[in-house]
Amino acid sequence: MKIVVDAMGGDHAPANVIAGVVDALKELPVSVTLVGMEDRVRAELSKFAYPKDRVDIVHAAEVVDMDDNPLDVIRKKKDSSIAVGINLLKNGGYDAFVSAGNTGALVAAATFYLRMIEGVDRPGIGLVIPQVDGAAFLIDVGANAEPKPEHLYQYGLMARAYMQIVMGRENPSVGLVNIGEEEGKGSGFDKQAYDLLKEKVPGFLGNVEPNKIFSNKADCIVCSGFVGNVIIKLSEGLMESAGTVLKREIKKNPLAMLGALLMMGSLKSLKKNVDYSEYGGAPLLGVNGIVMKCHGRSSPKAIKNAIRATVREVDHHILDKIKASLK
Repeated sequence: MKIVVDAMGGDHAPANVIAGVVDALKELPVSVTLVGMEDRVRAELSKFAYPKDRVDIVHAAEVVDMDDNPLDVIRKKKDSSIAVGINLLKNGGYDAFVSAGNTGALVAAATFYLRMIEGVDRPGIGLVIPQVDGAAFLIDVGANAEPKPEHLYQYGLMARAYMQIVMGRENPSVGLVNIGEEEGKGSGFDKQAYDLLKEKVPGFLGNVEPNKIFSNKADCIVCSGFVGNVIIKLSEGLMESAGTVLKREIKKNPLAMLGALLMMGSLKSLKKNVDYSEYGGAPLLGVNGIVMKCHGRSSPKAIKNAIRATVREVDHHILDKIKASLK
C-alpha cells in the first residue's frame, strides 16, 4: 500500500509530520511518499532511523499557509505540497493522500483535481467522535459551510456506508442536528433536509439535539459544515478548559490529590477516549479518491493514527463501496 503524505501541512510541519510517519512505518505495512520542500524533509528524516526502501520524497516548492485563500492552491500555488500530493493520487499508483494542512485548500484541490463521485454534489468531512458507549460518525465538520438540503441527505448515505464498512456497525442509525427533536423544528432548510433524510436514508431516526450528540442517540450525525465545525471546536475547548480547572482544583486539596492518584487509571482512560489524536484524521468523503484530513495541531501520534485510519479505509475498499451504496 502506498500513501502520499503532505509533509508541509499543519502548525508543526514538517517535524511532527515526519515523526508521525516514522512511527507509522514501524507499525503498519505501508510505503509513504512525502511531498514538500525536499531539503527540509530530508533534514527531518535524518533525525530518525527508518526503512529507506519504504520512503520516497517528491519535491514541492510551495506551501499553502493556514490563512491562504483556499482557491490559491489551484490558481497560484500549483506547486504546493497539497496540489502536488493530490495530483499524485489522481494520476494513479497511490492509494490515499493525508494532510494536516489548510482545510479549505485541501477541499478545493481534492474537488478540482479528483472530481466528485457519482451521486454526490459536494464533499463532506466526517469525523469519528466518542460517545458514552462507543463512537459515532459526525459529518460535515468543515468542508461545506452552506450546504443545500440534498447535500445533507448525501452525507447521510455516505456516513451510513462508512460506519458499516469501516467501523463494522450493522444497520447504523442516522440523525440530523437540530435545536429540538420534534419533526417541525428548525429553519426551512432544516425541515427540507429532514424530509429528504426521512424519505431517502435508511435508519433515519429524526432530529438530534446538540446535547445528545455524545449520548448514543445516533450512529451517524448529519449537519452543515458550519455547525459541525462549531460543535468540534466547542467540544475541544470545553475539554481543555475542564482539564485545566480539574487540575487546579485537585492541587488545592491533599485529599483530592490522593483521590486523583487512586483514579489515575480511569482518568487516563477518559483522556484517551476524548483525545482527537487517538482518532487521527477525518476522511473527506464524496471526492473520487481517499483523502484524510488531520487536525492542524496534529502531534506525531495523531499523524500516525491518521495513517492507520487511512490504511483501514484502503483495506476496506471504502471508495468503491461508497460508490456502490450511492447507486
